[in-house]
Amino acid sequence: MEKVNGHQIAIDELGIDLKDATFVVVDLETTGGSPDSAEITEIGAVKIRGGIVIGEFQTLVNPGSEIPPFITVLTGITDAMVCEAPKIDEVLPSFFEFLGSESTTFLVAHNAPFDISFLRAATIRSKRIWPKYRVLDTAKIARRVLTRDEVPNNKLATLAPYFGAEITPNHRALDDAKATVDVLHGLFERLGSFGVTTVEDLIDFSQRLTPAQQAKRHLLQGLPKSPGLYIFRGPDDEALYVGVSKNIASRVRSYFSNSEARSRVLEMIAIAERIETIVTPTVTEAEIREIRLIKNLKPRYNRRSKFPEKKVWLRLSDENFPRLVTTRGFHSLSDDAGWAGPFSGIEEAEDAKSAIYEVSMLRQCTISITTRSIKFASPCALFEMKKCEAPCVGAQSSDSYASVSLQVRELLHGNAS
Repeated sequence: MEKVNGHQIAIDELGIDLKDATFVVVDLETTGGSPDSAEITEIGAVKIRGGIVIGEFQTLVNPGSEIPPFITVLTGITDAMVCEAPKIDEVLPSFFEFLGSESTTFLVAHNAPFDISFLRAATIRSKRIWPKYRVLDTAKIARRVLTRDEVPNNKLATLAPYFGAEITPNHRALDDAKATVDVLHGLFERLGSFGVTTVEDLIDFSQRLTPAQQAKRHLLQGLPKSPGLYIFRGPDDEALYVGVSKNIASRVRSYFSNSEARSRVLEMIAIAERIETIVTPTVTEAEIREIRLIKNLKPRYNRRSKFPEKKVWLRLSDENFPRLVTTRGFHSLSDDAGWAGPFSGIEEAEDAKSAIYEVSMLRQCTISITTRSIKFASPCALFEMKKCEAPCVGAQSSDSYASVSLQVRELLHGNAS
């Protein structure tokens, strides 16, 4: 319990004014992205009340394993820096003491699910009980408060200068927590126009479904729980957004939950009239079709790359017995030959190529097949495995192979059944 103007208050009381509540803004640095396989390397926290900082907490944490080089490059935290630092089970008692009671403290973090998931996992592994703190997410609040005309995204590195933060986020826990404090205060100044003046208002505001999300949940009926594509259609049946998921029903349902706070998505839901679905055997095939659909339909809510010449594409080679090749940039692409892309990198393109090999008899060798080469070639193991009909040795005619390459071309173009 905590006294405000001589009155004992707790979280479950109604109407705690934002200026009277105690917030602890938390930021973590870790060895990776998942609490199942990574550990905490640094904790930073700032306690505030009434716009005033009343306490700070910072410590490095020995993760018990080597820090990946790319994490060291990102954060500047090295193995040497943490080797003498306390381990997380030694840190937690003092950290919880700093946080204070779950009945009077609100935790705040930017992209809170990340930080809270690591703290909860560390607490459980230390055989402690995770206190039931109420959590606020500045990224989620920003998505509801700010428009795309004001900020291009809701990353901390974008919001901090927008709200005039004194510290630039730098992937060190305490500095990032301090920057988040300034973002939180900037958001508080904007909340009055939304009728948000108390902590309870803010929790409700950050978790509230929009009227459109509530009114259009009927669009979820009958969606398949299969891999494939989903297309949000507008009043004139125009494509608003094309997406892909391994479980269409589950993914689309997330757009209608209180975890969805992106302003552009909420705007799209407000004008959507129906959701079209296309079931595919695999997610990779769906991703290939998605690229073609986005190119043809030009849905207004799909973001497009500003640098397509740097992206990786997949295409059929221009030869008598075409094969799949990767290429960077779109200048060598031909609809007559067949292509798909862009992919985020070579690895993703290779995964797509492997998926196509699984459903076709396209040759996987890299030789140029000529009348002369056929005389000296020998079939590879794929022929024995019945995954290729060996055009390289003349066992498959060009006409027969043309039907195979046509099937792949249609798959690349999203027309395969």
